[in-house]
Amino acid sequence: MKAQVTNDLVTLINAGSAQVGLGGNSTSPAATALDVPISGASATVVAVKSDENVLEIKVTVNGSNIAGKVIREVGVFDTDSNLLARNNFTGVGPFSSSEILELFIIWEIE
Repeated sequence: MKAQVTNDLVTLINAGSAQVGLGGNSTSPAATALDVPISGASATVVAVKSDENVLEIKVTVNGSNIAGKVIREVGVFDTDSNLLARNNFTGVGPFSSSEILELFIIWEIE
């Protein structure tokens, strides 16, 4: 069952999208969006199954989309824009237009 759930999540995430934001203070489990998403900061998301019940998610954003910004949150969404995961963290940045931000999220399905 764990392997099937992991496979389904990989498929769902790879068909979806990701966003980064400036916020990161909300702890509401009912959140449906990032606290302060960066408009126009297109991100790519790739999920891979690294073990039977583990998936690794990589979110990549070009520095030109976040130049001068400090990033404090990342969100992963399905194709219907439902928030699947939101992670907040200590701010990273500011970024120059030539840099690339890569964020990694690891899920273990139990």
